[in-house]
Formats: sequence, structure tokens, C-alpha cells
Amino acid sequence: MLDVAHIGTREQVLEALTAGERFVLLTHEHPDGDALGSLAAMYEALRALGKDVVMFICAGELPVPYEYAWLDLSAAVSKVPADVSERTIVFLDCGNIDRNPVEEFRLADTIINIDHHHDNTRFGTIDHVVESASCTAEIVWDLVHGLGVTLTSDIAERLYVGLITDTGQFMYKNTSPRAHLMAAELIEAGVDVALIHRRVYEGWPEPKLRLFARALSRTVRHGGGALTLTQLSVEDFRQTEAEESYTEGIVDHLRALRGTKVAALARELQEDGGGRWKVSLRSSDGSVDVSLIARAAGGGGHKAAAGFTTEMSPADLVAFLREQVAAQI
Repeated sequence: MLDVAHIGTREQVLEALTAGERFVLLTHEHPDGDALGSLAAMYEALRALGKDVVMFICAGELPVPYEYAWLDLSAAVSKVPADVSERTIVFLDCGNIDRNPVEEFRLADTIINIDHHHDNTRFGTIDHVVESASCTAEIVWDLVHGLGVTLTSDIAERLYVGLITDTGQFMYKNTSPRAHLMAAELIEAGVDVALIHRRVYEGWPEPKLRLFARALSRTVRHGGGALTLTQLSVEDFRQTEAEESYTEGIVDHLRALRGTKVAALARELQEDGGGRWKVSLRSSDGSVDVSLIARAAGGGGHKAAAGFTTEMSPADLVAFLREQVAAQI
């Protein structure tokens, strides 16, 4: 059971999922491990109850990054169902409704918002936002129990992907005793820990190694090392033959550098010929709330991990980040 403060919304969600017959499940743009794991697990759970369930992923997000390609997302569709207005819409791991660009999903009579981001905008008709949860997968795990669904090895694997990716393999501060209890139960249900680790964190394509090398060689430190930053341009991706998703993990290496308070990776987005930057932020020791920095630039996230998209020039971006970090230390 989740903490007492969320019992009410938990019961509302369970009632809506039990009473409803037709659903659409979706998550945010550029879905990560928690988003995809939660999406796939909830799909399997509702299907086990005999529900009519559509799992939606935008066409531009497919195929998913290689780390998650082994997840069975074959049932996912990229076309909005014709009866979308008659279905219950379930957002998973989506802190802001604007993080999913499909307008039709915002017009439904019932929107269930299941998330753990502390800056969630509470856009649902039912908002089950559990900030104390380590990941959205943890909330889905709890709901699976509440629905009386058997925790199969397939559901457990999907939930485990969400758990390990959002806790940094149990290294981040959001790793709670409950997260470890969840992991224990998922392993008992059939999760092969070593196999999933290899699938998610190993088996790099060579272009990813070349991109990592370029990013790390360009690392610059500011404010006496408090801000550790690197940038990757559209040209860098072209020359290394790397995909945008291959940046996953770079910022965590910067975060590990001694003395760093905030690590930042800025990658130039390839659509529209460049000029827009996706910035990923990580807090190393918790002394800086990077979600405040992200929100100041129109983004969001967690206190320890956040991001935003901007059209600032590289020089202006560095100046902005330096100012924001200095204001908190």
C-alpha cells in the first residue's frame, strides 16, 4: 500500500480501471525506461482483466531506442482510435499534458493521470500523483496488486525496467526501502536481473561509443567545477553516425566527476536543421534542485534529474546555467 495521503486517489483509480471497459494508455514524448515499462505493464495488467486496451506511442517515437527494443511493444499503435472520445485515457509518467502532442487525448471525459513527478500539473479528472514513489512503475506495481492481477514474469520485467532506470540502478536518492521490496518481489516473479542489465545497459552500437568519446572530450567546468557541461551539435551526430538516443548515460558520467553539483548535457536537435537544444540536467549531491532550473526554461522533472528544450545560443545557455546554479549554492 502507498502512503496514507494517496489512499483516496488510489481507490478512485482502481474503481475507474475496474469499472471501465475501453482504455487508451499513453505516456510522454521521448519515452524513457520508466515510461515504456509502466506503459507496457499497465497494458498487460488491463488485458489480463479482459479490458479493451489501446497502447498508443507516437509514430515519431518508433522504433524505440535499442535499450528497450526487446520489450514487447508490438501491440502499440500510432493512430488515434476512432472511438477515442468514448475511451478512458490513462497518462503514465507524464508530468504535464503538453508532453504528449496529440490533441485528441485532451478532450476525453475521463483522464487518469498516474505519475510520480513532484511538479506534475494535475491535469487529470483523476490525479494519482505519488511523489514519494521512486518511479511510475512503482505506482503501477501497487495498482496491479489492487486490481488483483497475477504478477506474471512479463509484467514483472516491464516494471523492473522502469524501476532500475528511474533509480539509476538503485543509486539515486529516490531509492527507498519500498523500491528494494518491489525489486525483491519482481525477482521472485521471474525477473532475470543479469539479462535485463545486459539488455538495457550493455550491447552498445559502435557509433554510441564514438559519440560518448566526443562528448566527454568536450567537457567544460564552470563555477569552480560546480557546473560540469558538455554539448553535442547536429554535426557531431552526423560525423559519428550516432542516433539522438545514444546520448543516454552521458550526463551521468559528468555527474560522477568530483566537485560537480550539476551536470548538464546539451544536444542540438536534428529536426528543422538544428538551432534548438535539448538540455538534460542531473544533481550530484542534492544541494541543487535541477527541476527549478528546468522550469525556469520551460521544462521540468525531478529535483535530481530534469530537462528542457531551448533556442538559446550555446553561449547564452552556458550563461543561463551558470547563473541558475550559482543562485542555489
